[in-house]
Amino acid sequence: MKEKPDKRNFFEDVYQVVRLIPRGRVSSYGAIASYLGSKGSARMVGWALIAAHPFSASQIPTHRVVNRLGLLTGKQHFDVPSAMQERLEQEGVRVQNDKVVDFDQLFWDPAKELL
Repeated sequence: MKEKPDKRNFFEDVYQVVRLIPRGRVSSYGAIASYLGSKGSARMVGWALIAAHPFSASQIPTHRVVNRLGLLTGKQHFDVPSAMQERLEQEGVRVQNDKVVDFDQLFWDPAKELL
């Protein structure tokens, strides 16, 4: 029987990857899950980021993680729903209709970037 990954360790692993996303770039829940060897666990990455909200954006920049289409699906978990977009725009990321403009050019894939 295969053991379940330790949720606490998985969350810490997620935080370590998210801290590496450069300013002005974004990644996705699925890309992070896949990099951590848990393909199909995008939702668990989301849960980890929800749990990270008590930390400051400088500690864990959760605003840099969007869904696979570039949509700001996690915005409702910020203190103010517009905070995610505002933080991205402060870093030079354009957002229109809750979607990252030029998502393909700004996408940071940990599997490629962290070789």
